[in-house]
Amino acid sequence: MTRASPRRGEILKLVLERGTMAVSELASMLAVSEETIRRDVRPLVAAGEVVKLHGAIALPHDVGEAPFERRMRANADAKRAIAMHAARMIADGDSLMLDTGTTTSILARELLRKRNLTVVTNSSDIARTLATVNGNRVYMAGGELNGDNGAAFGASAVQFVSTFRVRHAFISIAAISAEAGPSDDYLAEAEFARMVLSCGERRYMLSDASKFGRRALIRVCGFGEINVLITDQAPPASIGSVLQDAGVAIEIAQRS
Repeated sequence: MTRASPRRGEILKLVLERGTMAVSELASMLAVSEETIRRDVRPLVAAGEVVKLHGAIALPHDVGEAPFERRMRANADAKRAIAMHAARMIADGDSLMLDTGTTTSILARELLRKRNLTVVTNSSDIARTLATVNGNRVYMAGGELNGDNGAAFGASAVQFVSTFRVRHAFISIAAISAEAGPSDDYLAEAEFARMVLSCGERRYMLSDASKFGRRALIRVCGFGEINVLITDQAPPASIGSVLQDAGVAIEIAQRS
């Protein structure tokens, strides 16, 4: 009988924590070849613990969900802790702007405890969550609608939000490295997040620890354009040092 590879347990743990994962990403994280990952995955597929997708693997119940819904479930405890911490920054009657993202969507649900908010967003999920309740006023940017996350992007969306000035600006982020700073895989999302930051008196970046050390294609901003990073774990020393030099406060959300 062939002994089970210890990597199989690591693979399953990562997929449980993060949702759908590319074979290439698993190979990089576990420092092995993609062929080794494929070989380790076969018994997991045979046992029904994961399913194979094109170039990736997922949990069986993730298949059929929209990608945004899967991302909402990935690292859910960390995102919820970050959202709860961020919600404490908001008082009744405050004005705030939120870009689209799984963590900002969870933050919107935490804000249901607040009253008389003025909210500006490009996310239909956030707008739907906070509109018509508790005396809130919600302004939704228009533009080309993204079929995955239900958010509006493009020049019209950026122009719309540029006319607002709010007390609190929140962005979520896809990747953070000491060298590249906060970055995203999609130009439209990076452009919109950059505008959100420019409209806020107090500027927050929300990121769980899985984003640390990653690099994405598009640079969103410099660290100096952020006032506060809210996360669930202390960042690696290299990132922490750059944040400190830029004057960014790091606030660690405690999981309940």
